[in-house]
Amino acid sequence: MRLLIVRHAIAEDKDVWAQTSQDDDARPLTDLGKRKMVRVARGLRKIVGPINLLAASPLVRAQQTAAIVAAEYKGLPIETTSVLVPGKPLAEFAKWLVDRGDSELVAVVGHEPHLSALATWLITGVEKSRIELKKGAACLIQFDGMPKKAGGSLSWSLAPAHLRDLARR
Repeated sequence: MRLLIVRHAIAEDKDVWAQTSQDDDARPLTDLGKRKMVRVARGLRKIVGPINLLAASPLVRAQQTAAIVAAEYKGLPIETTSVLVPGKPLAEFAKWLVDRGDSELVAVVGHEPHLSALATWLITGVEKSRIELKKGAACLIQFDGMPKKAGGSLSWSLAPAHLRDLARR
């Protein structure tokens, strides 16, 4: 199994959004974030090929990012899962992923610092992040067996600018 981890695109400023008295879970992507993510999604399609399962956190910015990726993949359905909500135990994600073991490539969209900690944990077993995922960035982790703590190897990690460059080729 391969796991594509994608951080949500550029969202509205957290401090400015807080002044609206709306829940941070409802904070959306900016127009610029949406436009950049369209190109990131094109780059992802070029380098990872078909996605068997696309899942996202229930937070609006992750759902909007996943919808952009889904559109690039001609309407791929999005599974919403709480295991991608920041602060959820990493082992819960591993169990969720194991339950999808028949998928060759699973793509997930979520948030920092949860995603980088998750990637580090899946690769090294360490719960503290050792990689950086900028908004719109992605990394690919390969598992030889079932997904588990320290069971994966990092195939690549790319900044959003690199993914957008791939879309132009």
